Parts: sequence; C-alpha cells; structure tokens
Amino acid sequence: MPGAVRKFRVVKSPVRPNNCPVGAFYRVTISGLVTAGGVERDVGLRGPVSGAVTVSVPAVPDSSMGAANASLWQSERLRFLTCFIGVFVCYFYYGILQETITRGDYSHGEQKERFRYATTLVFIQCIINAAFARILIQFFEGSRPDHTRNWLYAACALSYLGAMVSSNSALQYVNYPTQVLGKSCKPIPVMILGVTILRKKYPIAKYLCVLLIVTGVALFLYKPDKGSASPDDHVFGFGEMLLLVSLTLDGLTGVAQDHMRGRYQTGANHMMLNVNLWSTLMLGLAVLWTGEVWEFLSFAERYPRVIYNILLFGFTSALGQTFIFMTVVYFGPLTCSIVTTTRKFFTILGSVLLFGNVISPVQWLGTILVFLGLGLDAKFGKMVKKTTH
Repeated sequence: MPGAVRKFRVVKSPVRPNNCPVGAFYRVTISGLVTAGGVERDVGLRGPVSGAVTVSVPAVPDSSMGAANASLWQSERLRFLTCFIGVFVCYFYYGILQETITRGDYSHGEQKERFRYATTLVFIQCIINAAFARILIQFFEGSRPDHTRNWLYAACALSYLGAMVSSNSALQYVNYPTQVLGKSCKPIPVMILGVTILRKKYPIAKYLCVLLIVTGVALFLYKPDKGSASPDDHVFGFGEMLLLVSLTLDGLTGVAQDHMRGRYQTGANHMMLNVNLWSTLMLGLAVLWTGEVWEFLSFAERYPRVIYNILLFGFTSALGQTFIFMTVVYFGPLTCSIVTTTRKFFTILGSVLLFGNVISPVQWLGTILVFLGLGLDAKFGKMVKKTTH
C-alpha cells in the first residue's frame, strides 16, 4: 500500500556487530505494512516482503569529551603538525645521538678511544625496532594474518642490516653532513635497480632530478684545497665507499619491499617486525662469532653513558618510523618525502652548528642542489611510466 505508515521501534543493543567502529549501537526494528517491492528508506536497508527488518547502526558516542577529542584529531592541520613535529624532533635528536655515539670523544685518563662497534650498535637498534613493531601490531592490528614468505624477510634483512652497518661504519671516516647527504641520494640506486632489474621506464623528470642530485653530490665532495690538514679532507675514500655500498643495499631493500607489498600486501608493521627479527638473529650470531659484543661491553663499562645514548638512539629511530608511517597514511608519500627531505637539511645544519663541522660555500651549493633535486623528485618523479615483464 503506497499510503501505509511505517512504525520504528528503537531498542539499545549491548552487542556490537563485527567490522563496525567502537561505540554504542542500536537495534532498529521496522514493523508494519510493507509493499511487494521490499523496504528501502534513508537508512539504506532492504528487507523481505513481509515481517520485520532488524539492522544495526552506530550511535552518537555517549561521552561528549570523547567526541570532542575525536573531532580535534580529525583536524587536518593538527594531524600534520603532529606528524611533522614527530618526524622532525625524533630524527633530529636521532642524528645528534648518532654523531655523539660514533664520533664522540671517549677519554679514559690519558687514553683516547673511538667507538668502533657499528655492528653491535645496529644489533641493539634492531632489537628495539622489533619490540616497537610488536607493540604496534598488538594494539592496532590485532590478529591480522601475514602471508609473506620467511625467506623474503630474511633476504630483505640481509640488505637492510648491511646498509645500516655500512652507514654507521662510514661515520668513522667521514663527517655527519657527508653521511646524511650521501644517504639522501637513495633515488639514484632505486632508479638504476628499477631500470635494470624491474625493467621500469621513468619519466624524463625523474632522470633530470637524479642528474641534479648527482651534480650536487659532486660539488659537495669536490675539495680543491689540498693544503688542509683535516682528516675528512679527501675526494673519495673508504667512508664514501661505505656510503655507496649502503646506498646500493638500500636500493635492493626497496626492491624486495616493493615485491612483498605487491605480491603479499605486507603491512608496514609486519615488515618492520620480521625484517628486524631476522636482522637481530643474523647480527647476534655475527657479534658473538667475531667477539665484538664482548669488546663493546668492556667499552661500555669504561664509558657507561654510551648505553644511555644507544637506548635513546634506538627509541628515537623506532618512534620516528611510526611518525613516518602516520604521515604516509594520512597525507601520502609525497608529503612524507617533503617532510623527511626538510628534516635532513636541518639535520645537516644542526650538525654544523652543534658539532663544528665545517662546510664550504661550494659544499653548501651542492647541498642545496641535492635537496632541490630530492624535492622535485618527490613532486614530479614518482610516477612510473611503464613496466615491462
């Protein structure tokens, strides 16, 4: 009957349906006459031609304070500020700690020592990263299954830990601005490996951005004054070679991670957990086999503050990765690239101001060209033109 009147009876339900947000829910029972075409109203439900229809819809939260907090977090400006400040503060402090640990002055009486335990440093960092990822999965992802093959995690862990150990070891031979700038050149090996292994074709903008980055790095490494007595005054030495190895392994890690995300839809936290677990296993065997862990413990006994710095170093690294993931989720990879690129530039500036690392005008020009290339690459160079198989 077209003119029939429907009656709605609303009863609060204590049972929350699956796949619905947390909150109060109501069972809405629609009774009365129904037409042969079924029931369809503004609530978007359809029922049988006779009888009652029961659906569950979310209710307004009971707590006005909870609603206010949710509304506050929905502010895009607040979320961006939270992500930006989180990434900036965590990794700025991370950089200070890394330089303090690896290039700090360790004096015991008249004896001066340097930190030479990069493998143990990465080993502790991987333990903290794995623990942090486990907590994130437990509280935010529950029992979501992960079907990624273990051998893929192991292969990814090999290149991942190799890149980290090489990068930290490089600080024994180059200053921190050089290390940061070198690690910022990741688009170069990623593009080379993408072209050679994955048969990708990139737009011309990508190649121009990489050319700009290469030019900037060349200017930064060029030191015409051969009369300087600085230990870092060299054109291309062992430290730069370690950075090149680290960049290459970073590129291989990126290829492996892209494969896992594409084939198994591997989540970021599961990837972080399993890669760091495999890295912990491999590095644990390595430091025991070489005996480095015992040398490190002896070093830490003489300089106890290094333990405190390393724990903070690992914590800021893990927390910073969380803020990066939040930035990608809420604002996309482009915004994340711009945020991290900005952070790296100010990390170099902070290293110059806090640790007295000297950078010439030509090196500043090279630094600006590198970060200009990174920014343009983030904006225009991310689209893959074509992939052939």
